[in-house]
Amino acid sequence: MTVQEQYDLWRTRAIDDPDLTAELTAIEQDADAISDRFYRDLKFGTGGLRGVLGAGTNRLNIYTVRRATQGLADYLNASGLPKKVALAHDSRRKGALFCREAARVLAANGITAYLYPRLEPTPALSWAVRYLGCGAGVCITASHNPAKYNGYKVYGADGCQITLAVADKVLTAIGQHDYFDSPKLVDYDEGAAAGLIQTIEDNCLSDFVDAVLALRPGNDVSKLKLVYTPLNGSGLEPVKLLLERMGVQNVTVVPEQEQPDGDFPTCPYPNPEIREAMETGLRLCDTVHPDLMLGTDPDCDRMGAAVPDGKGGYRLITGDEMGVLLLDYICRTRQAAGTMPEHPVACTTIVSTDMATPIAKKYGVELRRTLTGFKFIGEQIGLLEEKGEKERFIFGFEESYGYLSGAHVRDKDGVNAVMLACEAAAWYANQGMTLLDALNALYAEHGWYRSAQKSFTFEGESGMKTMQAIMARLREELPFVMAGYGVEKIVDYQNPATGLPKANVLEYRLENGAKLMVRPSGTEPKIKVYLSAVADSAAAADAINAKLADTAAGWMQE
Repeated sequence: MTVQEQYDLWRTRAIDDPDLTAELTAIEQDADAISDRFYRDLKFGTGGLRGVLGAGTNRLNIYTVRRATQGLADYLNASGLPKKVALAHDSRRKGALFCREAARVLAANGITAYLYPRLEPTPALSWAVRYLGCGAGVCITASHNPAKYNGYKVYGADGCQITLAVADKVLTAIGQHDYFDSPKLVDYDEGAAAGLIQTIEDNCLSDFVDAVLALRPGNDVSKLKLVYTPLNGSGLEPVKLLLERMGVQNVTVVPEQEQPDGDFPTCPYPNPEIREAMETGLRLCDTVHPDLMLGTDPDCDRMGAAVPDGKGGYRLITGDEMGVLLLDYICRTRQAAGTMPEHPVACTTIVSTDMATPIAKKYGVELRRTLTGFKFIGEQIGLLEEKGEKERFIFGFEESYGYLSGAHVRDKDGVNAVMLACEAAAWYANQGMTLLDALNALYAEHGWYRSAQKSFTFEGESGMKTMQAIMARLREELPFVMAGYGVEKIVDYQNPATGLPKANVLEYRLENGAKLMVRPSGTEPKIKVYLSAVADSAAAADAINAKLADTAAGWMQE
């Protein structure tokens, strides 16, 4: 069907959601708006679906959700997996509706749908999949994307995001269906009466928090003064429950960001990686003067932090910095307590800081690097578990503010990260140090590893083509010198020789120990550039990264 034929069909058939009807009417005379909504199907990958909310095949709406769920149901019914699916949503617009629609499709296909009765974090969904013995799980979330987005994130029976192979099978099944007639549906109340739609009991979430608490080193955190923001997302309930059970008594929640709100009024980009999202909490810190400020993103799988800078203000800690802080803290305290397993394993990603390498070496820890995406770290935990060695896994992190110190879930866990940050802050306080003191001590020991990231946005159909052309050009033009430094090695992760699954990523290693990596985002219309340098001071390393950033910006010209 042509774009116009698709549009005409949706004008006639997309009548179950009045918001979609109004949108389709409003764009009747706008050819570009119609094209952008119908020029392709919303891409389904290992992260499921993620896209702008709205009408059309290239938008997330009840029809794209129903179609995807029908494909997932076909896959489950053709497999030997349990015919049960756990469902959750965060605070984003349409989240509860999409959960209900997915449940209706699953029930119509004879698959029992288990729904959390209210919004809950992505890690709580990963937990529920295994806790309830499900064959799959779905979390309706767009993580830290802007408010106009939502997503449909699919998990396997192991509680990890689905593999490339499973995603291909589900995608093939989805391709057999249209948007309006193929997906099976039951009335929600009838599905519930038949026992095919069930509510997840509160003990599931409570036991999830207990599983996180079981990973505590056990420091006294009662004197810790904390400011916390859930960024209007799903972290409030589990994080407050966790802190209460830990004994953190002095907690101030950022009032403007406390309650769930899918419009994210104080931070249109609700990402703890960026200062704008944390700014409201930082202003509160100037009044409350906490030992630590923590923020979790809307689905509470990422965590950002700020600590006193020793000058009366607060300094944000980057994802790489928190990763190496927690890696060193876990190794240091477990060795001292005699709880370090034999042949310990830590995991991080190819775009995360090289500083993890000397820290892991210091403690005799095997460091495994995976592709970008925490599902690949979760996969490593699963491989250890298959060998009966899951206790070897001590920590995993990625530069995008994701952390995990146990095998209770198979995805990054903001609740777990909050626990670790509080424990580390309390432990260092007993040594007369702040987390910033601890970080500076690591820099003094291992070198000033500094990381930076630049994103270049390419919207719409033409933007997608531009991104493809840029990546193709970079593969053709292989530089010998970059920003004045010799290029020692170029790695193309589409090459099977890397030993990792194929990925659209390029890595440049320079003679001065710097690293530059380029990859298109899997969830947004962006090309991301990761910069890393090491020098004898922060200023020197930052200067190298600035030169590399200028080089990368030149590459992004159309």
